[in-house]
Amino acid sequence: MLPDVMAKNKPWMLVSLVILFWLPMALPLPAQQPQARIKIDTERTIGEVHPHVFGNFAEHLGRCIYGGIFEEGSPLSDAEGFRKDVMEATTRLGVSLLRWPGGNFASGYHWKDGIGPREQRPARPEHAWGAIEPNRFGTDEFLKYCERIGAEPYICINAGLGTVDEAREWVEYCNEARHTWWADQRRKHGRDRPWGVKYWGLGNEIDGPWQLGHKNAEDYGKFALEAAKAMRRADESVKLIASGSSNFGGAADWIGWNRAVLEKLRGEIDYISLHTYIGNRDNNFERFLAASQDIDERIEIVEGLIRAAQSGRPNPRPIYIAFDEWNVWYRARGGSEFDTGRTALQERYNFEDALAMGMFMNSFIRHANVVKMANLAQLVNVIAPIFTNKQGLFLQTTYFPLVEYGKQRNNVALDLLLSSPTYTVGNRRPLPYLDVSATLERGNRLVYLNVLNRSEKMDITGRIDNVEGRVAGEVGVWELNHPDLRAVHDFGNDQKVRPATRAFAAAISNNGFSYTFPKHSLTILRLKVN
Repeated sequence: MLPDVMAKNKPWMLVSLVILFWLPMALPLPAQQPQARIKIDTERTIGEVHPHVFGNFAEHLGRCIYGGIFEEGSPLSDAEGFRKDVMEATTRLGVSLLRWPGGNFASGYHWKDGIGPREQRPARPEHAWGAIEPNRFGTDEFLKYCERIGAEPYICINAGLGTVDEAREWVEYCNEARHTWWADQRRKHGRDRPWGVKYWGLGNEIDGPWQLGHKNAEDYGKFALEAAKAMRRADESVKLIASGSSNFGGAADWIGWNRAVLEKLRGEIDYISLHTYIGNRDNNFERFLAASQDIDERIEIVEGLIRAAQSGRPNPRPIYIAFDEWNVWYRARGGSEFDTGRTALQERYNFEDALAMGMFMNSFIRHANVVKMANLAQLVNVIAPIFTNKQGLFLQTTYFPLVEYGKQRNNVALDLLLSSPTYTVGNRRPLPYLDVSATLERGNRLVYLNVLNRSEKMDITGRIDNVEGRVAGEVGVWELNHPDLRAVHDFGNDQKVRPATRAFAAAISNNGFSYTFPKHSLTILRLKVN
């Protein structure tokens, strides 16, 4: 009967057969989740994640000092004038090293205006940002504050309008134990034993023409060399940070300045500084987080310049990178320094800015062999993770990744092998959607795997393989995510962008497991490796 049926209904049967074979190919297949692979080998180490990578910066600018760190007469302040709520938030932030007094402010600041009885200190026009400096917060207040929050002080000298002798005397005031004029002035102002300030910056962004006392590389090198020699005569144990290029004038000028400074100062300095600010002006999330290419390249270029400066020298002085200004900053800007100063740089950070904190920290960790200091700019109110008014404060979205990454200080950075879906920005080389770093806490055999998924729309599943040591099945998860990239915090409402933590039962096979990293998220996995 079948042949007869087919013969009688041949057109219909042919159509049916076509539909039967064509339909599965025509229907859309289930979407394949993008795949990545991260390979961990605890024997492949880069270097120690130095505690000073978790530093911060406090400049006399806007409401960072006055109304932020320091607010005399406020019911929220202690007897010294320090805001207690800010101190508590700063302590929880884990600030290891605090840079002061600037920044651009340093190039016109004379430290002697800020010592002695407060009522006798002069108020002066401040010509970096266009304000009046009352000088009620000076050297002793700053150093007391560092003691209170448990941070190492880092003082930047005036290499703009200042003098070599002024820098030398500042070191003497802070660090001299014997009875000298400036040491006795310190005692007169209430501090008998030396403050012991170890870290000193030889000026700030002196290559920038906006800087008071701007110098070319040759003139800066001469000044900084003499200042370094004089400061070491006052205290031979100090560590000195040279002013690297501020990025003014393009790549050739940037490289040329750093090369010249390293050649001139290679026998005296311990660090050279880098500064980078990023922003999302064109509202392109993935382009914004592609800034890691620039950050990585800047570090690697300067690392090469350091090696070149040391080449051929017997027992060259070790020189590291101090990334002593970094952050997201693009909204609160003006057409001039004074215009920018009038904005008070009161940047309100959103969720995507919080993800950028992970991008910066991942780069610093990947270069832990050479990046031994980093200072988020700044601490309070001014492009900062903490924001105050006279009644209290709120924590910006950027606060929380900084706290979590800080738990990895003193860990050993690991050199990972990564395979990930990629994307391109402009004519740059492809970069992975997953931006990753890892550290090992040796004592407890804990691996921290830091993964930023900078895809705006794709979850990405990664196979995580471990080479050395057996991975335990329970994995700790810290995750920062939010459906709205523009979500911000405010007074009384800083709970929106908060991290979630949980335990993840990993299905271990061949000493590895799979994990899905959600779109536009920052995840830190904590793995026990036995």
